[in-house]
Amino acid sequence: MIWPGMGDPYKRKKTLKFLIITAIIGISVAAASTLLQQTLNADNPLKVCINDRTTPYKVKATLELIVDGQKAEIPANIGIQEGDCKRTLYTITDDGTIYAEWVEEYPFEIGHFLWMWDFPLRDMDQSKSKMYVNGKESEHFINHPLQDGYHYKAEFTSKAYDEAKDKDFLPEQ
Repeated sequence: MIWPGMGDPYKRKKTLKFLIITAIIGISVAAASTLLQQTLNADNPLKVCINDRTTPYKVKATLELIVDGQKAEIPANIGIQEGDCKRTLYTITDDGTIYAEWVEEYPFEIGHFLWMWDFPLRDMDQSKSKMYVNGKESEHFINHPLQDGYHYKAEFTSKAYDEAKDKDFLPEQ
């Protein structure tokens, strides 16, 4: 089969030249975009490693996580990646203690930690989910600021959760 533009030697040369120029432009744009993003995110606390930085701003808080009425475990080493990269929000143990560090005061939110953990927030019904801060319901939900010494309790209901299985429809005797 002869591909369009490849039958005539003149057209073939012209088509291949066009494809090579297009590839060079595409690769150049991708490389420039990557370099620009790395430059712009060099001081973004949510995307950098803090191993080689002095971090005087430190926050320590606890998080309790309930998903569909069941207590969920918050694993250790969230935010600590292979290759010795510790991010600004991390856990060391699986007891729900969250640590936040940065070179200056930064408005960390509980949602930043959930994002860094890759918590499946899109699978949760946010209209049925709640966030409690020191025992009081937060009006900010996951946008509540992460504050030193505070206790956060997140109650999430997944979109696929069937509440009917929690109720007994048999008549009482």
